[in-house]
Amino acid sequence: MELEPRLIDVSTPRRARGVVIVLHGGASRRRTMAVSPSQLSVLRMVPIAHRIANARRHDLAVFRLLNSRRGWDTAPTPLNDVRWALGQAEARLGRRLPVCLVGHSLGGRAALLGAGQPSVRGAVALAPWVMTSDSPRGDIAGKPILIVHGSEDRVASPGRAAQLARRLQTRADVSFVVVKGAGHSMLRHHDEFSRLAADFTTKTLLDPNHANPRALNLPGR
Repeated sequence: MELEPRLIDVSTPRRARGVVIVLHGGASRRRTMAVSPSQLSVLRMVPIAHRIANARRHDLAVFRLLNSRRGWDTAPTPLNDVRWALGQAEARLGRRLPVCLVGHSLGGRAALLGAGQPSVRGAVALAPWVMTSDSPRGDIAGKPILIVHGSEDRVASPGRAAQLARRLQTRADVSFVVVKGAGHSMLRHHDEFSRLAADFTTKTLLDPNHANPRALNLPGR
């Protein structure tokens, strides 16, 4: 059976000025498996998508992407699904609008790696699972990127994300926010993660001259 990505409408106002695509995480499985709409990694992004949509309901089109497969060590990767979603969003809205990608865990990695796509104006990575060697394809010069990590994350390394942030700072406008006491699932301090994501996306897409959060103290390894 051919596994295909799915793009779910959250909010599609007629006069949208920007697009947000929300990306889920989820660990790999021993065999290729389809993404379930009811898996926890998908469900934890639903309230974040709605918070972003409610922040500027008449100005932002918001979609949730369900990847074609679980995890990353498959082909195509979630980055291929992001590229597909960008095309789908443009087709559904009938025009190309600036996009902000918002992802958690492996979805955060996909958001960072997808930041170089031409229509992407910025990216938010929540507790991203990354490799320090990761590098966005395409031009990210001057693009705002926000990385938010819980200090108690034991799944995705805050230190590894900080190393990547340092590398990306030479090319993009990177901010790094540490949420003290938060773990990988974002269950604790969930409101802080969702607030930062909503504020960043609305400012990036609708008020790009407004300063986004900056990070001065990146955690170590």
